[in-house]
Amino acid sequence: MKNITILEGDGVGIEVVESAIEILDRISKVYNVEFNYTYAPIGGRAYEKTGVPLPDSTFEACRASDAILLGAVGNWKYDNLPVELRPEKALLGIRRKLNLFANLRPVKVFDELLHASPLKEEKARNTDIMIVRELIGDVYFGEPKGIMTKTTFDNREIKVGFNNMIYDEDEIRRISHVAFKSAQKRNKKVTVVDKANVLEVSRLFREVATEVSKQYQDVEVNYMYVDNCAMQLITNPQQFDVILTGNIFGDILSDEASTICGSLGMLPSASLSDGKTPYLYEPIHGSAPDLEGKNVVNPIATILSAAMMLYYSFDMKEAHDAIYNAVKQTLNEGHRTLDIYRDGDSLCSRSKITELIAAKIN
Repeated sequence: MKNITILEGDGVGIEVVESAIEILDRISKVYNVEFNYTYAPIGGRAYEKTGVPLPDSTFEACRASDAILLGAVGNWKYDNLPVELRPEKALLGIRRKLNLFANLRPVKVFDELLHASPLKEEKARNTDIMIVRELIGDVYFGEPKGIMTKTTFDNREIKVGFNNMIYDEDEIRRISHVAFKSAQKRNKKVTVVDKANVLEVSRLFREVATEVSKQYQDVEVNYMYVDNCAMQLITNPQQFDVILTGNIFGDILSDEASTICGSLGMLPSASLSDGKTPYLYEPIHGSAPDLEGKNVVNPIATILSAAMMLYYSFDMKEAHDAIYNAVKQTLNEGHRTLDIYRDGDSLCSRSKITELIAAKIN
């Protein structure tokens, strides 16, 4: 029995999670494994039910499970709430409370979707990158932070916002080990991405990553400033294998890299802990409230997130590969959701493409 906590969240999160569960149910039948689902609210829907975006009951359900599957949180209607009550606060909270410090975001271009990439086909082809993003440090969590007032030299009072970009060496060391171990299973190359030319925190990040690299003699390591990396991802994405970076840089770069694949709807992610708490899996896209209930959202990122769950939490590599191959075969047959559709393709709803993918798992 594999116990999975389901956090549907807001907007299209409900729909994409439904698709992922349909795929997991198919895996259950084919591989004779039983999944037990426990549903818990998070984000805006949790706020409406309980007054907070991350109820204690949701956290306890997550902590008691073997793995967590999350849809997406957020909605424009919550933008005027106090910061601590906004849906996005739940994401930061669950990551911190479960010590989910390592976010893995694979950027792999399907040949079938080369036409959907904004890059020329020869540039996008064979792109296969693992972005390893530190997830519970940096400016999203750094203290002190806030908004204060100050008096200017001409006696005016103005508001000042501030956040603290901060990492200690232990935080950098543990995420570096994740990156180098990942590279050992791939093409044995790590690119450390920082802003060490101007930021002290980046200089420490590079120093500790370099120290860790000496324990992985079979892995090549190089360094790149984040602004250059943003350019290189577009001009020559094939050069990258594993990108190791901090929280805010990883957030931005992975969203940029997703466009190489044709859509945010194609990128899954896994958030890993030290093994003492369950891992969390989610698509990298948001809740897209404008698409909610229309059955048009692309569920593939969430389906592939479920596949990552099978691999990292349940050691079911064959089942992971079966899902990936089913997605690839479905795309090869020309079936597309709206975000990756072009003339001549078979346009599918979310539910239809899910059905097609599930049917290919056997």
